[in-house]
Amino acid sequence: MFGMSLPDPDQLQGTLVDFALLELIRQHRLSFQPLWTVDSWVKLMIWLALNCGLSTDKESFEHFAQALGERITTRMRRTFFERELGDLELHVLADPADSQVLLLSQAPQDPSVLAPECLTRALKRVDLLELVSADRRSGKLSMVLLRFPGNVLNPDVYRLNRSVSQRWF
Repeated sequence: MFGMSLPDPDQLQGTLVDFALLELIRQHRLSFQPLWTVDSWVKLMIWLALNCGLSTDKESFEHFAQALGERITTRMRRTFFERELGDLELHVLADPADSQVLLLSQAPQDPSVLAPECLTRALKRVDLLELVSADRRSGKLSMVLLRFPGNVLNPDVYRLNRSVSQRWF
């Protein structure tokens, strides 16, 4: 590492803790049922708070949420409600706070990644197919294709209407 300075110890510790926290969420998110719901998110937050030594009263949980702050909580929530499907070259985002599921192609040069059967397979694999609204007559998923210009966001993005009406707490 010629010409480059080493990171500050505090910065390095923060990066390590951030990595460990997000990896912990990835490893345990399937444990909190039902998946893709506010209830599963709340169960994760309670589990984390209890493992930090807090009690089960409302004041402790509120203190925990405030201590995490908006930035960390947002990153945790995104990690909790996303899935990467490398073999299908898709990235799935399905936060119950949103009314839509996002499917992002990781291979924008390959149109087959965005074929309806591939998208259906992806939704089925992550247990979202039942939650996504379908046209009852044709059985097809309702999709709107959004393209982002230039370097802003390269992959195509599909927004799928969801039938989940739960609100974020």
